[in-house]
Amino acid sequence: MDKLTTRVQASNSLLCVGLDPIGDDAQVESRLAEVIEQTAEYAAAFKPNLAFFLSRLGGVELLQRTVRRIPSEVLVILDGKFGDIANTADHYARFAYDVIGADAVTVNPYMGDDSIVPFAREGKMVFVLAKTSNKPAHSLQDVALTQGGDLADHAARVAQELNDQYHNIGLVVGATNSDTMARMRSITPQQWFLVPGIGAQGGDLEATLRAGLRSDGQGLLINTSRAIWQALDAEAAAKELNEQINQLRPIGV
Repeated sequence: MDKLTTRVQASNSLLCVGLDPIGDDAQVESRLAEVIEQTAEYAAAFKPNLAFFLSRLGGVELLQRTVRRIPSEVLVILDGKFGDIANTADHYARFAYDVIGADAVTVNPYMGDDSIVPFAREGKMVFVLAKTSNKPAHSLQDVALTQGGDLADHAARVAQELNDQYHNIGLVVGATNSDTMARMRSITPQQWFLVPGIGAQGGDLEATLRAGLRSDGQGLLINTSRAIWQALDAEAAAKELNEQINQLRPIGV
């Protein structure tokens, strides 16, 4: 948590650059290096998506080299959506932190706190899926609970309780519904949110920031992947989005 806060303040940024490498194997590594070099100045975090690496021969080694290219002061979130329990979760944590060198992970909480706690190492961060940006025909996240609210609300409350104990638990909250964003913020007033869904998925940046920012102008990591990966000038794309974010948020409150 301290690493993220320090980086956000030093870079004046809430931008998370997603690394979802698409394209020919021979060209992907050079493009990854190019994107990291061009956008690191504006990035509070980088988020490599595990699936886009594992689908390639030598993908784990490519991911390791990619993480080593990222400046040490910038948070690395391994987006694996890990969701197993007990000893298995511990091995996933070892992979993420000890093998890959990530600072944080995304975790699916469907199996409860047993699937979250193994990742809550000191000095690391865990982003728990609460309300994602996809719109499935059959969404478990939206199932109403007898005690009120829905399953996404319950996931947020579990994450809040664990954060009270471990102080390094955040949420994944999609940008595609600002009302849900506001509700998540009311449930967890101080936690960090990793926010997918801006851009190609239709999330509204201004509505997202208005609904989700903490009073100090922090608390959100706005992720963008395709808009930067596909840009002719990745640096310009990152700079532009960072400036848009900062124009809409209070800084140094």
